[in-house]
Amino acid sequence: MKERKLILYLDTSIIGGYYDDEFSADTRQLFQEVANGNYDIVISDLTLKELLKAPDKVKQLLNSTLSISFKEVTATEECIELAKEYLIEKVVGQTSLDDCIHIATATINKIDILVSWNFKHIVNVYRIRGYNSVNLKNGYSPIDIRSPKDIINYETPMSKTDTQRNDYLGVPSDLKK
Repeated sequence: MKERKLILYLDTSIIGGYYDDEFSADTRQLFQEVANGNYDIVISDLTLKELLKAPDKVKQLLNSTLSISFKEVTATEECIELAKEYLIEKVVGQTSLDDCIHIATATINKIDILVSWNFKHIVNVYRIRGYNSVNLKNGYSPIDIRSPKDIINYETPMSKTDTQRNDYLGVPSDLKK
């Protein structure tokens, strides 16, 4: 039996992470795996709206630099209402409404995994438990939230960037792939 591809919702931090020194190696690995057909990608209208404020090279990433296809979903009124429930339950503060909309949009669209580099408001075990508590209370399924580090396949041959990262981290040569 052929296994179904996981559907990933990418928030804006993932696209910006492509050019970020701290996150670029893992982000580029994730996008390579997407290009190889390992995952289906969903991006919301909110992500595209947030990208309008990004530097030009980040704005152009999805449309011209990367050769990946993605499905666009809309943050509906139902998504906004669920996002507000996260705020009412104090999962995060009032200033994090857009983060909540990302999570609600992924939840309502039954996405397998929301992928983010936002460790303060999204990829945080206490926040995830809070979001999922609200989801269950409101009749929705829990959402799996991860960083690219949790998703990328470490069994593939390492790139030069990965080797450089291991050198930087002081990984002994006998443990390097």
